[in-house]
Amino acid sequence: MASSGNSPPRLPPPSPNQVYVKMAALNGGFITLPERNFVTNADPKWATTTPSMCFLIEHPTGSGKPDRIVFDLGIKRDLTKYLPATRKHITERQPVYSTPDARASLLAGGFDPAKDIDYVCLSHVHWDHVGEPLDYPNSKFIVGSGTLYILENGAPNYPPERIIEEGVLPPDRTVELPPTPGSERKHFAHSGKSNHQWQSLSTLPNVVDYFGDGSVYVVDAPGHIHGHVNALLRVGPEKWVYLGGDCCHDRRIMTGERGIAEYDDGHGKLKSVHAELPIARNTIQNIQKLIEVNGDTVEWVIAHDTKWACENQARFLPGWMY
Repeated sequence: MASSGNSPPRLPPPSPNQVYVKMAALNGGFITLPERNFVTNADPKWATTTPSMCFLIEHPTGSGKPDRIVFDLGIKRDLTKYLPATRKHITERQPVYSTPDARASLLAGGFDPAKDIDYVCLSHVHWDHVGEPLDYPNSKFIVGSGTLYILENGAPNYPPERIIEEGVLPPDRTVELPPTPGSERKHFAHSGKSNHQWQSLSTLPNVVDYFGDGSVYVVDAPGHIHGHVNALLRVGPEKWVYLGGDCCHDRRIMTGERGIAEYDDGHGKLKSVHAELPIARNTIQNIQKLIEVNGDTVEWVIAHDTKWACENQARFLPGWMY
């Protein structure tokens, strides 16, 4: 769609015979986030127990049986399965509730993760999003560029103790998206990348039209950790849903009420929850512009959005968002 002046283009209108997806939120456990580590002007003593939300997406096909995608897997139900350094980190996020998890949420909605889920798209592989991939023995896993590198080698800008679990994804069923055009991180890309091509869409510099029909876009959302991706879903003629993963951890950052917190790393330097803070800020700005340009046609939700979860319980499976 054409834009006026220097304004970014709006999201495209539906094509003839446009495909729309159906979707529902899933419970993926709960973690507690101290406000001082995530937002500016924080109460140093305040912490919020937030959901680690996942989502079920149904993509219609010509066969009559839809493709079913789960976006993010939340927290492992057995916390002892995490690496020692991760278990230590989890002690700083208490209380943590690992049930109901994504598997239980799907089963409660009538879906068997072992049989009914075709794809799992992970926004990234932090402990509260990677869940239990073994629950999905027949699913293809979709991850952002650089994910397989950090699974094998650990994440840059992280402590020396390994907190990223090696071998958590099945190599024969995992598709890593290619580096974005002009990316400086090509050395992190895995040789087994997919054949998908990046394109720009409205204010988003790099998206992949995963099924080629304008209904499911995987969005490059760098800054938080290598391989971080979001999803943009077409759910109606004039309605989209943006799944922001961990682009930020508090909805007030997205609305502009607060900024991203920086705090002492224990060695006299500032750090944040994002591996590359300037890039993370740029990602957030692109999403904010998307919402501004497209108005109420875009509903957005981030993984740890307590307010959204509280106000939308009826849209968790077995209920549906759209």
